[in-house]
Amino acid sequence: MDCDDKNEMAIDGRIMEGGGQILRISVALSSLTKKPISIANIRGNREKPGLRAQHLNGIKLVSDITAAKMNGCELGSCNLSFAPRIIKGGKYYADTGTAGSVVLLLQVSLPVLLFAEKASELILKGGTNADLAPQIDTTISVFKPIIQKMGVSFECNVIRRGYFPKGGGHVVFKVNPIDGFIKPIVLLDAGHVTAIKGYSYVAGVLPIKLAHEIADSAVKHLKSAFNVPIKIDRVKESSEKAEGNGSGIVLVAETSTGCIIGSSAIGSRAVKPDKVGLNAADELISELKSGGCVDSHIQDQLIIFMALAKGKSKIKSGPLTLHTKTAIHFCELLTNATFNVSEFDEGLKNFCIIECDGIGMNVNDIH
Repeated sequence: MDCDDKNEMAIDGRIMEGGGQILRISVALSSLTKKPISIANIRGNREKPGLRAQHLNGIKLVSDITAAKMNGCELGSCNLSFAPRIIKGGKYYADTGTAGSVVLLLQVSLPVLLFAEKASELILKGGTNADLAPQIDTTISVFKPIIQKMGVSFECNVIRRGYFPKGGGHVVFKVNPIDGFIKPIVLLDAGHVTAIKGYSYVAGVLPIKLAHEIADSAVKHLKSAFNVPIKIDRVKESSEKAEGNGSGIVLVAETSTGCIIGSSAIGSRAVKPDKVGLNAADELISELKSGGCVDSHIQDQLIIFMALAKGKSKIKSGPLTLHTKTAIHFCELLTNATFNVSEFDEGLKNFCIIECDGIGMNVNDIH
């Protein structure tokens, strides 16, 4: 199959979210449906459009997994053709060489590896805790237990954390293929908050007192909103476990119905530690007030799995984000999945119900 195949599906990278998400979803679904694609205007809505190191390495990673043929896969490219051939499990390696997110490398490859013929190991290097991407702690504490409800199984071992601007993080994921189909997910009852946990961290030259200041601020603010147990670990990462200087916090709320809602904030020179904690607490309070069963950052990450699942998925969430709208658009474009979104405004609670009739992709049909 050549990359100039006339049957390529043409995708415009400028529409809706107009960033790397379009690239990740399109390449993953192209790999699974075996439909060649051409993407024009890659990251067309960004200040610096085209493939950056993180996106380039993500595409190359999936290319290795699928033995794909490509044109235009180079740094700065705004046009790309991708033609997958076969999905093979195994051991794969990707290094952004920057603080580019290892979690985003996982996002593009995980849906594909779920349909491999055997378990796979991903050795990923780059940033683990950075702005504009999920923190690795959120992936482990929030995304992982939620996606397990759909029969998706992976392990994550953080060898070393990496922070902006150099990255240098090292994470190993072990991904098991699904047992036949991805299961649909139904999350409609948020219940009430029963406990809040967290992880406040510093690394490099930053003193542990900053982690305490961040955590103390978050706890103070959360206690004004919830009368539940709150426990936030405060950690200074050792030089063996972290590369560079970094700080931040991840918060996780558990509810009476088993829902998990997360929030996070990254520290910087421009933001005082107590403000970092306050930002994360404010975000968590806002997420919980919406009455959703998943937070706004997990919302869009579930869309591709709902599209691939066998059966009808339903999740209650806060208002749709642009990332979620984009994910729905491209999942419908590249598969036969159908989504329906119902929006509700009940006083202080503004939420939606996302429904999807998945395509029921079978692991046995791919091989």
